[in-house]
Amino acid sequence: MKHDGGKKSLAASSAFRFVLILGIANLFADLNYEGARSSTGQFLGTLGASAAVVGFTAGFGELLGYALRSVSGIISDKTGKYWVVTVVGYVVNMLAVPALALAGNWPIAAGLIIAERTGRAIRKPATEAMLSFAGKQIGHGWVFGLNEALDQTGATIGPLVLAFVLFRHGSYQNGFALLLIPALLAIAIVLIARYFFPDPQHLEVTESIAPGKFPLAFWLYMAANACIGAGFADFALIAFHFQKTAAVATNLIPIYYAVAMAMGALGALIFGKLFDKIGLTVVLVVFFLSAFFAPLVFLGSGWIALLGMALWGIGMSAQGSLLSALIAGVIHSNKRSTAFGVFDTGFGVAWFLGSWLMGVLYQRSISAVIIFSVVIQLLALPIFLFAKRSERQ
Repeated sequence: MKHDGGKKSLAASSAFRFVLILGIANLFADLNYEGARSSTGQFLGTLGASAAVVGFTAGFGELLGYALRSVSGIISDKTGKYWVVTVVGYVVNMLAVPALALAGNWPIAAGLIIAERTGRAIRKPATEAMLSFAGKQIGHGWVFGLNEALDQTGATIGPLVLAFVLFRHGSYQNGFALLLIPALLAIAIVLIARYFFPDPQHLEVTESIAPGKFPLAFWLYMAANACIGAGFADFALIAFHFQKTAAVATNLIPIYYAVAMAMGALGALIFGKLFDKIGLTVVLVVFFLSAFFAPLVFLGSGWIALLGMALWGIGMSAQGSLLSALIAGVIHSNKRSTAFGVFDTGFGVAWFLGSWLMGVLYQRSISAVIIFSVVIQLLALPIFLFAKRSERQ
């Protein structure tokens, strides 16, 4: 018995090291591309791009970045080459950002922005699948919570780095060039993880889920995820509102975004641990609370708007951690990359359509934006309950 306990302890320790190394890589990855994303709209403008071009580039990049995940997920599972797909995705994702420093016109810059989203789409399902293999040892909630916390930490630091460069009167090109450092660190750490954990499937010692088609629970969780995505206003709309109404000083808007990312990082750690202890209850509570970010950010100012941004950040990080943990618990290991890809694609399409609709509604009535956002997110809660019930049948 002691011998078995020692084996389990060693396996859990190995699983944690794998998650931590990959999480650190993701910290530098988010620092890289989230830092750039805080300034790419303005950068395109300096190169002569119109508002229509900026909007199309951002929207199409996001849509493509989610839609391609279903393709890369299938490829990862069919070939079993999780590391190959992951490394290719990281290289494209990371190097597209510092390459912006060399972009001399807006079409090249727009192409690189879309390439960055494409690289992330390539790597995301395979990375999530590999992380899920460690879940049996240390808990899926903790695995995805820790990874999301490190993600959000990088997403908090990145925009502040760009803001500091601009504050010191540096150019956007200087800022993008500086992001080559975290880009190379992210790639190097992924290669280190590949060296020490060449076959992360072995981290999943036992498999209790029968192989086959995706269960009904998966599709119900995906529907709930789509409701959440549709109701989560894109930060571009929130920032636009803050600036238009002067609810938040222009120079403080990036700080509000950083606070949202920081709260998301803290929330991911706490809620990930709680998920492994109490399961779906924490999902319901978190998404119930985060659904009310809209009235706070669109009607409030100062501290009230900041509280709304904190709820927005917590909801976004919960979507990236708690829901991944739910999916890992209902899908066989050899189909998880496909599942994560399809799941993320559904979220991306819903987020794109919801953001577009809220943009249209905003021109007519802020109250309509708030009602739509809150109601459609709350609609996800009973769907979560139906999904959990279907797991037991």
